[in-house]
Amino acid sequence: MSDGQEITTRTAGAVQGKETGSERTAGLVLRPPVDVFEDADGVTLVLDMPGVSKERLSVQTDKNTLTVEGDVQIAMQEQMEALYAEVHSTRYRRSFTLSGELEAEKAEASLKDGVLTLQIPKRADLRPRRIEVRAV
Repeated sequence: MSDGQEITTRTAGAVQGKETGSERTAGLVLRPPVDVFEDADGVTLVLDMPGVSKERLSVQTDKNTLTVEGDVQIAMQEQMEALYAEVHSTRYRRSFTLSGELEAEKAEASLKDGVLTLQIPKRADLRPRRIEVRAV
């Protein structure tokens, strides 16, 4: 993006939470990996969030902050109860600061096979346009 304005990551560290011995805390939050692509029309973010369903996913904007959250629900049969579990439900969270060039209110999102794709268009007045040259 121009003028040094970029989408920037607001969270620090790849994993938030603690491990003690072989036990993990229940509050483990992962920062999903992201690829960011820019073209003349806007920015596309591709986040890997395996196991997250559309119903367990939240994508929100507040002013210039984009926040993506989702969690994986471990399926248990109704009549079963876990006595011991090393696998806990995974929670994802990542926040981004959006450039003023982008129209967050016009963002579109799709989820397929655990991959979230967000397309955020640039403001129309900042998109390149072709100027027609007329012969005089």
